[in-house]
Amino acid sequence: MRGLVTLLTISSLTLAGCSGFRDSRANPANWFGQSTTAPRSAPVQDAAVNPLIPEQSTSIFRRKRGPETYVGTPIYAVRDVVVEPSTGGAIVKATGYSLQQGAFDVRLWPENDGAPVDGMLTYTMRAIQRVDTPQGPEQTRRVSAGQFVSSQTLDKVRGVRVFSQTTTATSSR
Repeated sequence: MRGLVTLLTISSLTLAGCSGFRDSRANPANWFGQSTTAPRSAPVQDAAVNPLIPEQSTSIFRRKRGPETYVGTPIYAVRDVVVEPSTGGAIVKATGYSLQQGAFDVRLWPENDGAPVDGMLTYTMRAIQRVDTPQGPEQTRRVSAGQFVSSQTLDKVRGVRVFSQTTTATSSR
């Protein structure tokens, strides 16, 4: 115990006496010295160029922006449709199964331009599906998608119908 107290006392006195160490060259924080600033001459820019918009680079890795095309196909089967209330409307959630594993980018694609026909709002559940994957069990082929529907559209709707290749699921009020 006595040796521990002695060691702690010597360590604390040594540490207190090292205040001059912070200004020495042995301190790694001082190896690069102080930073200095200097004014920079502004680059000359064309008046038609907005400096806040970055320049577009031409790269082979950048996709060209154009109209969005979706190449999804209807999934194999729709199991259920749930309409859950949300702020400003509702969220239509659909669960289904693809024919093979690996389906991605699942969407509820609106039919009739998203307008209800005879009080029914209709969607087709689509996904981008690979053909080179195994079929696998149902649990590995399950996919889900959701779509927000505004309150104004819901006022004209008495039900929601979701189509697939083989089945149709309906949720009514």
